[in-house]
Amino acid sequence: MGTTGGARARADASTDPLGDPYLRTRFAPPSRPPTFLRRQRLLAHLDQALRTPLTLVNGSAGAGKTLLTADWAAGLRPPVAWLTVEAGDHRPGLFWAYVLESLRGCGARAPGAAGVPADARGVGRGLLAWLAAELNTRDRPVVLVLDEYDRMASAEIAEQLEFVLHHSGQGLRLVLVTRTEPLLPLHRYRAADELTEIRGAELSFTLEEADALLRLHGLRLTPYAASALVDRTRGWAAGLRLSALAARGSTDPERYLKEFEADHSTVADFLLAEVLKGRAQETQDLLLRVSVLDSFCPDLADALTLRTDAESLLAELHGENAFIERLGHSWYRLHPLFREILRAHLRERMPGAEAELHLRAARWLRRSGFLPETLAHGVAGGDFDLAAGALVDGLAIGQFFTGLRSEALAELFAGMGPEAKSPASDLVRAAGALARRDVDHALHWLRRAQDQLSNAEDSPSLVAARLSCTLLEALVARLTGSPPRAEQAAAAAEELRQDLPDHLLDEHPELTDLLMTQVGSARLWAGRFDDARTALTRVAGVRGGPATVLPQVDSMGHLALIDYLNGWLGRAERRAQTAVCEAERAGLPLPTGAVLGRLVLAAVAVDRQELDQARVLLDEAAPRSARENDPVPTAARALAASRLLLDDGDTHAATEAVEPAVSAAVASPWAESHAAVVRSAACIADGRPDEAMRLLHGVSGDQPVCAVEAAAIEVSAGRPRAAVELLGTVHAEGHTGPSVSVGAALVRARVAQESGDTATARRLVARALLDARRERLRRPFLRAGDWIKPLLATASLHELAAGWLLPGRPRAPGEPVQPPPGPVPLVPVELSGRERDVLRGLARLMSTEEIAADLYVSVNTVKTHLKSAYRKLAVNRRGDAVRRARDLDLL
Repeated sequence: MGTTGGARARADASTDPLGDPYLRTRFAPPSRPPTFLRRQRLLAHLDQALRTPLTLVNGSAGAGKTLLTADWAAGLRPPVAWLTVEAGDHRPGLFWAYVLESLRGCGARAPGAAGVPADARGVGRGLLAWLAAELNTRDRPVVLVLDEYDRMASAEIAEQLEFVLHHSGQGLRLVLVTRTEPLLPLHRYRAADELTEIRGAELSFTLEEADALLRLHGLRLTPYAASALVDRTRGWAAGLRLSALAARGSTDPERYLKEFEADHSTVADFLLAEVLKGRAQETQDLLLRVSVLDSFCPDLADALTLRTDAESLLAELHGENAFIERLGHSWYRLHPLFREILRAHLRERMPGAEAELHLRAARWLRRSGFLPETLAHGVAGGDFDLAAGALVDGLAIGQFFTGLRSEALAELFAGMGPEAKSPASDLVRAAGALARRDVDHALHWLRRAQDQLSNAEDSPSLVAARLSCTLLEALVARLTGSPPRAEQAAAAAEELRQDLPDHLLDEHPELTDLLMTQVGSARLWAGRFDDARTALTRVAGVRGGPATVLPQVDSMGHLALIDYLNGWLGRAERRAQTAVCEAERAGLPLPTGAVLGRLVLAAVAVDRQELDQARVLLDEAAPRSARENDPVPTAARALAASRLLLDDGDTHAATEAVEPAVSAAVASPWAESHAAVVRSAACIADGRPDEAMRLLHGVSGDQPVCAVEAAAIEVSAGRPRAAVELLGTVHAEGHTGPSVSVGAALVRARVAQESGDTATARRLVARALLDARRERLRRPFLRAGDWIKPLLATASLHELAAGWLLPGRPRAPGEPVQPPPGPVPLVPVELSGRERDVLRGLARLMSTEEIAADLYVSVNTVKTHLKSAYRKLAVNRRGDAVRRARDLDLL
């Protein structure tokens, strides 16, 4: 691999949000065995599913739900999508990624269709709305079967599924195959006659069906014996099949079944014992040992048995339909119930063997490149050093910080005790602590790992561990505000990368992206904006897979802050909106980059004097930013909040808000300068000019935005010469935006006005208005003081300010210049985009709930926008708000 920030094409549509290949077997209905009995009465009932949006096939384990539904689905015209739900699907992003892939696989979506969740933990509302709208346009509905839906216990996913089903209209027929009642409003569908239900009683085999099933298994029983078996098993499909398997080897099947009926043990335990009893010792041993696995291939099974006969034994078991399912590519899995009971027998027959079997599996899986499975089995076997070593050697330590497996990894290693003493285990402990923002504990474990690594012999695993150290060092540097430490980590990483194979680095692009994001953040903190932009742009400009979305969003949020600090409001707004939208699209739960994006948008709103919008954005970012313990977003929040409070006239609260909430090893020049300006402005407002001037001593031209604001304060304090001298130190060099040029022009205009040079003052104010109009930058004018009002009252300047800074509209071409009738208030009524959307909904007589659904926001968010619009329009009723907005040409 090239330089640390080298870009490469990393997008891969064949991987899920965890970065793993899609398990194609989950999209295939199970094959029907030779002993499968087609039951026409149930197929006829299932045909009603084509006329109702929702179908429920609900029964106990082994009731025959899946095979029945698969048989029915096989007879349908396409498109029919099948997805087998797994326990890990409780994460919304992963679940919906698999749903979308199943729809694509059956032809219901175009191969190049966009919009796939990037983060396993979340999915954007817009993506679900887009999917529902796409399905709603279909001429023929898609049948989507979700098998084993009882594994889905997420209320959030249930709500999302209900949303898509409701808004898909006639384009979707959803079939849930489940053991439990789904978290859906079934009563509503029943009341509307839009639900097809097949439940346990209907799934139970009738006497005639049971007799036919037994005959397929080679058993012919008298009507009495068959009836007794049906009564005892209550028509349970698995019980009937297990009974048939157990009894067909007996010389007297009826007597065998009669004796079974008298047994007091559970049906499953009794039948399993009989099934195992009839098989060779090698087969029994194989079944017991593979019961610790979710799925397995012959080589993996051999690793557990320490034999070489698994391939033939598994093929034989599958051929006999002995509760083992072929997944394809020589992989198998046990029937879940069969597996559960086998594990209970394993503990009875081979006490203490379970942990060793997990470790054998972990070692084989590690050699074969199955990292998630290696971690699970290593931990289940109690060898945390093995699991941590696999994570570090695979360069996957960054997964603690990408949002993909962060929570899962934290939970997996939560039980790691002091017996785990390898450097890899200490690195995992350090990563877990940093993910929690516990820097002190992270440093303890990181130092311990580095001490061990310094004495170790060179090896590829040593290089991987040291490279993992550089990422953790860079994150520590970011959280402690230590740019030199971040640069050292970046330099060390560049050297170490040369000693690792390119394919390993390519498999984990998040490691480089995370490292460069931390370095960029540290440089930004130090005020090295150009160097920070170089590092951050490398990350933000590359579109990789799901693993890199979070660092990309983080980088975009930081780039937005750099633009804002350089005075480019519009550019900062666009980058911040991109960061927030990318996070929402990928379903990320408000990562640092999105928090920073909202804080930048809040700061921009303050400069535009959209104070209500600024409050909303600050409130949205507050819960997460308070937990970040990260200097850059903490300082950004202090900047936006303190300026908002200052403009509200609450100088005491502004002074408190600007105080840093985190400590840093190196002071940030821009954070300190903005704090000094806010404190000084508060002193001026409170009538303490001497203290205000003292606070400005540290502000220099190296921070142009702060310098022009400080110069404005100097003029207000009666120090025009000092103000002009301070402006002379500003080093713009083409990098600064309108916030700097507007502020500087207004300071010079005031100096000219107060010295009697009205013509120069007017010319400078005109220049400021032209620069500010493009960005809707109002704050410098509102904080300028009364001196500017007579100038704005002149016809030429009023025209430049009309419509965005002053009420009214710009003069049309050819229209005569009319001086304003008298003093006018600064800042006209201006509604945000969302406030206009809400008012348009009111104009269409929509309810609050309908507006929320239409805009894909919460009802509370709609109410917040309504309250803000009412305040701006000086009304308190819906009808009045619509009329007032129309009168002002705002709608």
